[in-house]
Amino acid sequence: MTPEEIEQFAAHFVDTVQRGDAEAMRDCYAPDGVIWHNTDGKEQSVDENIAVLKWFVETLPDRTYTVQRREVISNGFVQQHVLSATLPDGKKWAMDACVVVTMEGGKIKRLDEYLDSAKGAQLREFGR
Repeated sequence: MTPEEIEQFAAHFVDTVQRGDAEAMRDCYAPDGVIWHNTDGKEQSVDENIAVLKWFVETLPDRTYTVQRREVISNGFVQQHVLSATLPDGKKWAMDACVVVTMEGGKIKRLDEYLDSAKGAQLREFGR
């Protein structure tokens, strides 16, 4: 993929997540894609990650992903963003995040997600 194609793919991927479109998001991943989070050090399957997206859609319906910075690399991209939402208790919430995405064949083969663990912990009382 050219750098321009990777940039377009990255924007499309963020859009699918923003809209909560689970099937469009699934289509961005290779069938054997892997998602890893720094907060627990575990790898997730695409299906497990889709379940998280569905939880976010239900729990944080007004969520917004604001891309702060995105850099195309030879086999993917690195992106810094902020996820903002209103929590179910009415409080405003925002979490900084960074993803390192490795692509293969035009799909995400691996996504390493670095999340602010203190902000993530605030979601526990709402089931995550």
